Amino acid sequence: MTSITTLLEARNLVVNYKNHRVIDGLDLSVPAGCVYALLGGNGAGKTTTISTFLGFNKPTGGNVYIEDESPGENPAGVRAKLAYLPENVALYDYMSGLENLTFFCALAGTRIPREQAHDQLLRTGLQADAHNRRVSTYSKGMRQKVGLAIASAKQAKAMLLDEPTSGLDPGAANDFAQRIRVAAGSGLAVLMATHDLFNAKQVADRIGIMKAGRLVEEFDAHTVAHDELEHKYLAHARGLQ
Repeated sequence: MTSITTLLEARNLVVNYKNHRVIDGLDLSVPAGCVYALLGGNGAGKTTTISTFLGFNKPTGGNVYIEDESPGENPAGVRAKLAYLPENVALYDYMSGLENLTFFCALAGTRIPREQAHDQLLRTGLQADAHNRRVSTYSKGMRQKVGLAIASAKQAKAMLLDEPTSGLDPGAANDFAQRIRVAAGSGLAVLMATHDLFNAKQVADRIGIMKAGRLVEEFDAHTVAHDELEHKYLAHARGLQ
């Protein structure tokens, strides 16, 4: 029987900020090939969890691991294994999508030939006629595709997404979800913080609900219907569960 490698893991993670406990004993694991959707309202601790995996927050207690390495012990090595896509992808508006891709790859120490860069953008769904247009002309969905191409070109082991479908129309959000499924199919572990219950149900293998820094419920996405997920989420949000 083949064992599944855990690529992202939080073990009894505690994070305090100005005497406030933001993360309170979080245990979380995301294996290779899995999309994990982390749901919760503002202040639940979703973004702090992702920031801690990135090494931007120092754990007060416990730790996070990327393939059994912690950011505190080997920050450069750990970040090399991670791709990060925030809610608003920071691209240079005066450059084209293609130029942004090659530039950010070069910053990460990866030289990507022009033909390969075009192919990478096509695989994330950006139409060929947009590759050489300035990013200032792009929709948010198009910018997200360039960000996904940059993340994919890095050949990371795991991908961290923070509200990636916020502000996208339903068609763009659905397209983005399919691209994430393809990324997971290639063996990446994907941790996605989101408010979007529909997107979480559509794309995730596992779903966790956070509240006040704790993981209050966790389940396989295929075992819960959308209306049941909504009921669970709202029950926790209203303090009924």
